[in-house]
Amino acid sequence: MNPLHILLVEDNEGDILLTTETLEETNLSKKISIARDGLEAITLLDSYSFNNQDLPDLVLLDINLPKINGFAVLEHIKKTNTLSHIPVIILTTSGSPADKIMANELKASNYLIKPAEIEDFVIAISKIESLGNLG
Repeated sequence: MNPLHILLVEDNEGDILLTTETLEETNLSKKISIARDGLEAITLLDSYSFNNQDLPDLVLLDINLPKINGFAVLEHIKKTNTLSHIPVIILTTSGSPADKIMANELKASNYLIKPAEIEDFVIAISKIESLGNLG
């Protein structure tokens, strides 16, 4: 599989660092873009789309974000013709059944609960390729 352009939408700096380092170590990503809140994510995605730039191949999306929550971002992606094809993996601490149902209804590719242990988190991130149905 070719390395991916991944958009990480995450507000926790520790999770951003751990996720980006893991993605770089697995050689899964060629480029990692970061949005630290939902509004920034939508603005960045719309900018890529409008300017016909390098759209991400995958979005890793937290639910609990400042400004606009992850579900609103997911809904925006899936309702925008130029973005709707992008796989979105929810990457969250929430194990709520209601959140899982909502993610499924909004057509997330997968729902991954962030493990508490760093080693488990690294293992989970290294499996992103198969979770996103990327080929």
